[in-house]
Amino acid sequence: MRVAFIHNEKKIGTGAHYINDLMSLKLKSANVEIKNFYPSTSFDAPTHLNGLKNILFFHSLIEKRNQILKFDLIQGTTYTPLPFLAYPIPVVSHFGSTTNGFLKATPLAVDIEDGPREVWYALKKAGAIKELNIKTRRPLRDIAEIEELVATKADSVIATSLNVKNELISMGIKEEKISLIYNAIEDYWFENHKPEITENPQIVFLGRIGNDAFNLKLKGLDRIIHLYNRFNDVKKTTICMTTNKGVISWLLNNIQNHSLFLNMKKDKIPEVIKVLRGSILFIPSRYEGFSLSLVEGMSQGLVPVSYPVGVAREIIRNGENGFIVNSQKEAEEKIKLLLSDPVLRKKCTVEAEKTSRIFSSSEITIKLINLYEDVVKKYQHKH
Repeated sequence: MRVAFIHNEKKIGTGAHYINDLMSLKLKSANVEIKNFYPSTSFDAPTHLNGLKNILFFHSLIEKRNQILKFDLIQGTTYTPLPFLAYPIPVVSHFGSTTNGFLKATPLAVDIEDGPREVWYALKKAGAIKELNIKTRRPLRDIAEIEELVATKADSVIATSLNVKNELISMGIKEEKISLIYNAIEDYWFENHKPEITENPQIVFLGRIGNDAFNLKLKGLDRIIHLYNRFNDVKKTTICMTTNKGVISWLLNNIQNHSLFLNMKKDKIPEVIKVLRGSILFIPSRYEGFSLSLVEGMSQGLVPVSYPVGVAREIIRNGENGFIVNSQKEAEEKIKLLLSDPVLRKKCTVEAEKTSRIFSSSEITIKLINLYEDVVKKYQHKH
């Protein structure tokens, strides 16, 4: 099996880039021949044309079509295999999230819920964020429309959670075309020695917080700060990825009992959080397609208190391995409960670790190979 992988080679180590690298590595170790293709030309464009700029960026791969068409199959992230839909080669589109999903989930500043809204306006007043809302959502809407087109035309579509699968179905994609294949986390999350469960639990945030107004809201920065402020006497640890210096400076200067780790290499994170085993992982996002941070944190014995994003609803069993919440008030109540009940907290710690094991990388590899073989067979039969 020879697979042409269209993806972004920026070595950010998070999100789509991270999971693409992990899939490539694991498939190669299973003797699937993978070649990564990445567009090499770009151009400047005004902000409102950014969506089209990204789409055309990947369209430039047409230059490499003679190489790519020698493969058995193309896999790309959401809209990236667009240029090859008209060519005689099967296409698989991998949806770790949908642009439609996070457009709907991310409010304007005025529509943020009470509590976090006040935090958001305070950040703007302090100069930590430059604007309350991004200037235009048009680039995202353009990408959402192209994603829908590619999902409709592709031979097969991968969804990384039931949430994403349902979003694709609501976009009109036929259910039989969609395969539910969870993302995986790297093996090193399971390999480190686990210390005793801490007697002094902290509140932990782990993950990307975004850089611009849209993504900071999407990831729930205002909810993190609002919740942290409700627990001034409890220690907090934030392990986050962002290039927004204003936000980082504000967090360092305004949150009590707080340790912050910025832009750490991903494989170094388990060493930092394993000593927090039995602490509480807060997932404040307004939208996630999968939520790697949720699974990574659970693998280290952090007990999740999460909004119903990504795979949270599929894997969290209330009171057994964590809690799903739908408001800041509910999040505060569940965290207070876990902090005051060491027996419950320890039970949830052990169960969270067990749950995380279903996301080992060997699982994703087997499912992907089976899907590829099925797609190629069906394509050959049709043609």
